[in-house]
Amino acid sequence: MPEGKLTPAGSVAAFGDLVERLPPQARVLDCACGTGQLAVGLAALGLDVTATDASAAMVRRTRRLAEQHGVPLRTARVSWDQLSDTLDGSPPFDVVFCVGNSLAHAEGASARFDALTAMSRLLSRDGRLVLTSRTWELVRARGSRLDVGQRLVRRQGRDAVVVYNWQIEQRWDEEHRLEIAVAQVASDGSVLTRSERLSCWPFRQEELVSQLQAAGLEVESNTFDPDAENYTVVAVKRA
Repeated sequence: MPEGKLTPAGSVAAFGDLVERLPPQARVLDCACGTGQLAVGLAALGLDVTATDASAAMVRRTRRLAEQHGVPLRTARVSWDQLSDTLDGSPPFDVVFCVGNSLAHAEGASARFDALTAMSRLLSRDGRLVLTSRTWELVRARGSRLDVGQRLVRRQGRDAVVVYNWQIEQRWDEEHRLEIAVAQVASDGSVLTRSERLSCWPFRQEELVSQLQAAGLEVESNTFDPDAENYTVVAVKRA
């Protein structure tokens, strides 16, 4: 993740045009909140924010970050297949965010469609679903590999190198694996390494668009570029 997005304000800035158009106290759901940077940034603007994640640890981190910044938001541990049961009784949301390449963690096309349908169901009329994704066409074309960061980044006050270990399978519908290691270098030269293993089920951009349409959404904007690392899709619920 770019360093500029590792703060609440930086995370919100990535969606500045959309956020600026929201009415005061608009209802917003971040349904893959992770460490809470985006959710807390949105809450700091006075928006009515609900932050959910399938990981209890991520929900705790989001709650702590909100407390540190002194902003109110609701948090809950909720997986995508539980969204409707958990939140369907609440007023609809003006915007649902599913960012940070989170959608690829849905276990295949069927689970991904079910997740998109659940997100769509929670939107108000003319509400928007905002998605970000890796360009999986590009990831798969490069094959299994070890990607070592070409420059130092700052993590928790230390210089660090980020390493990605990709295990790319032959078929699109197979489970792909990614290990992310962050090696932090202290001023005394010591190195602290943390790693995380993830499973991903990649998808083509046109497949995502097709599934959004099948879930009752109309694509409003799409930044897909086959040569870019990531893209953003905004889809609107018209009915």
